[in-house]
Amino acid sequence: MPHQIAKKRLSRTDGHRKALLRNLATSFFKYEKIETTTTKAKEISKVVDRLITTARRGDLHSRRLIAEYLLEPAVTKKLVDVIAPAMRDRSGGYTRIIKSRVRPGDAAELSFLELVR
Repeated sequence: MPHQIAKKRLSRTDGHRKALLRNLATSFFKYEKIETTTTKAKEISKVVDRLITTARRGDLHSRRLIAEYLLEPAVTKKLVDVIAPAMRDRSGGYTRIIKSRVRPGDAAELSFLELVR
């Protein structure tokens, strides 16, 4: 009986899911807004909130932890130098999910994930 499941599997293997979340997080910080399925948006929101909380510390160790997760060094720099200082006054809830449309091909519910400014 599956108790206390912390995250969705998204119908992927562990390695594929980890790569998907890293790609989505990198794209999210690069563009500050992405459109994806609602389930993926809820999962990536957890990851993004943790990364922003880590970036708010602003020390070298947190910068290296973020660089280890994100795929592009420019995105890491943007997160630590631009996004995290803007979120300094917030105690959490850095993202919002806005439901947008139903995808025609497979009728998946799509949502926008964006930063709360």
